[in-house]
Amino acid sequence: MTQRINYLQQSPELFKKLIEFSNATKDSAIEASIGDLVAIRTAQLNGCGFCLDMHVKQAKMHGERELRIYHLAVWRESTLFSPRERAALAWTDALTRLPEHGVPDDIYERVRTQLNEKELSDLSFVVMANNAWNRINVGFKTVPGSSDKAFGLDKAQLA
Repeated sequence: MTQRINYLQQSPELFKKLIEFSNATKDSAIEASIGDLVAIRTAQLNGCGFCLDMHVKQAKMHGERELRIYHLAVWRESTLFSPRERAALAWTDALTRLPEHGVPDDIYERVRTQLNEKELSDLSFVVMANNAWNRINVGFKTVPGSSDKAFGLDKAQLA
């Protein structure tokens, strides 16, 4: 496998801005537990091993139940998620996969029954931030678990 560049070293100012943007989404109208689910789901959809590894560990440290984490891949069939969580996951899937003709009205209307305008807007920024991280880490093949100690993720005890 070809060694890829270290994007943090090559673009430190842009990295810093993306960190600032991501941190700003943590103060949004979207509760942290949904933020964890969205981060894991986005990483699943984008095939980002680094982000999936990191967000599963974070969710576990935040108290998320393991079975719910396992069920994220099949959230539509699972009975473990609330209507609000299901709406957030539907929106996450739609914005991450971006259907050819845009997000269908039925998905938007379904999500709007669970999220107010501010929450939906904030959730969209949460999804955008996660997709940005997924894309850069997939592109540069960042190794899963390689930053555990730096991010304190070794405390998740999921080696």
